[in-house]
Amino acid sequence: MKLNWFTRKGIIYWPASIIGWIILVLAAAYAVYTFIDIDGRSHSVSDTMINFVFNILLIGLVYSIIGYFTEGRGEVD
Repeated sequence: MKLNWFTRKGIIYWPASIIGWIILVLAAAYAVYTFIDIDGRSHSVSDTMINFVFNILLIGLVYSIIGYFTEGRGEVD
């Protein structure tokens, strides 16, 4: 089954379909939600950033894995 949700531009997976855009928006919304949640529980800027950077790396990793497996590579059927 050929999925063409993303195209690769350098190291970034750019959405190529509506499903790809939905995944990108959900990832961005979840990143904003985690930042607000972490910021509400932390006591300093460094406390917020240390925890947020870890979460943003995990979100980026999941997004990249989804992009890798669903990119249109121009395969011959």
